[in-house]
Amino acid sequence: MTLPAPLAARLRAMTAARVALGHSGSGLPTRAALAFALDHARAREAVWSDMNLPALRAAFAGYPTATVASAAPDRAAYVRRPDLGRRLAPGAVLDLPKSDLVIVVADGLSATAVDAHAATVVAALQALRETPAPVVLAERGRVAIGDDIGAAVGAEAVVLLIGERPGLSAADSLGAYVTWAPEPGLPDSRRNCISNIRPGGLDPEEAAHRIAGLLAQMRRARISGVALPRAVPIAGETGPAQIG
Repeated sequence: MTLPAPLAARLRAMTAARVALGHSGSGLPTRAALAFALDHARAREAVWSDMNLPALRAAFAGYPTATVASAAPDRAAYVRRPDLGRRLAPGAVLDLPKSDLVIVVADGLSATAVDAHAATVVAALQALRETPAPVVLAERGRVAIGDDIGAAVGAEAVVLLIGERPGLSAADSLGAYVTWAPEPGLPDSRRNCISNIRPGGLDPEEAAHRIAGLLAQMRRARISGVALPRAVPIAGETGPAQIG
């Protein structure tokens, strides 16, 4: 059934999902087919690209910063072997000052998301602190690499910003994983996640306030993950919070 043009336009304006595309014979209209091909190409590019290290280093020049790599030697190995992306490369050195918090930026499965939004989130988080937290750029890193880094730095908590697996409606979605008392081998149930950080989802600056709220709760409860009580609203729901 072909929807009336005004109704189809209203539905498309409500969502980034592929709805009310119409048809051309038994197939899609040319415009819809080309849009699908473009979004598919963007998703592939997000997965296979490396994050822009020079630009990120420049953005984080005001903070103590280090760059490390995971145990995955290249992008192909990283995509095929998730386990290698979860741990630091042998011999990795982190020469950073002692801090209660370390912020890790990892490319994950979307360097596009990291390049576009990580600097905004980090700047907003740092603005809520009295002293800047060290920032670690982790090439070819998965979520659990933050545990190794947090333990190596001796931090109470780690915030890991990572490019999320791209879809055909968004290739630039950033995720934030917040963990108290990081150490190698932690299960995912010990983390809290804030996802879909991007202009079309959760605004990056708002995400920073929500992360700050989680950190404040973790500091009070001395725990993170599924055991973290949610009795107190997180920052961003009631206002900003200081995070150290």
